[in-house]
Amino acid sequence: MPSNLLLFNKPFRVLSQFSAEGDKTTLAQYINVPEFYPAGRLDFDSEGLLLLTNQGALQHIIASPDFKLPKTYWVQVEGDISDEALAKLRQGVELKDGLTKPAQAERMTEPEVWDRAPPVRYREAIPTSWLSLQIREGKNRQVRRMTAAVGFPTLRLIRYAIGPYTLENTAIGEWNYIEPTDTLLKEVTQFEEQRKRKAASPNRRRPSEKGQQRHQGNKVSHGEGMARRKPSPKPASRPHRK
Repeated sequence: MPSNLLLFNKPFRVLSQFSAEGDKTTLAQYINVPEFYPAGRLDFDSEGLLLLTNQGALQHIIASPDFKLPKTYWVQVEGDISDEALAKLRQGVELKDGLTKPAQAERMTEPEVWDRAPPVRYREAIPTSWLSLQIREGKNRQVRRMTAAVGFPTLRLIRYAIGPYTLENTAIGEWNYIEPTDTLLKEVTQFEEQRKRKAASPNRRRPSEKGQQRHQGNKVSHGEGMARRKPSPKPASRPHRK
């Protein structure tokens, strides 16, 4: 029986969705497996690892930053990235929507990866460099904004890993079934048990109790009854919407 988790190496300029959007390429051009949906997203202009699943709890855990699955990116930036810039990335960078959490940032040699189509536009007078950047949160276009904030705009962005899963042995545009780790399965079990406990919580009123409270009047948190509104002599007129 196939696994309920698959790994896809998403090409550049492919939407992380199956539904059509204009003339953009979607996952439907690459994956024909019913009921599987992305666990999280990868930007249209980014490449690399995308996980998909047919299990709701697994999708939630992988996509949610609360479960802290680290995401590792290989980033090509404009310019020869400095030690100072790397130090800032490790400490946290101030963005418009707040300070990022400390990241793991290391300079790396150019990785042996597929050619991008279209290729990165090079400028002879400006060198480029690569870094490995690992984050544990999911702000919108975070990696690009982080490198720009320290003075090195991103030219190419490849997500190499999510937690223990990597792009190793998966060619661009290809996908494979993978098995959830024991840790991930444990997280799923805990999440489902917690959801069941909330559903069965004694604080949730039964339908009969709600009916009784209608006769008693609404209650505010400190126990005092709220005055009922007197009926209006005639219904208030509302403007017709166009």
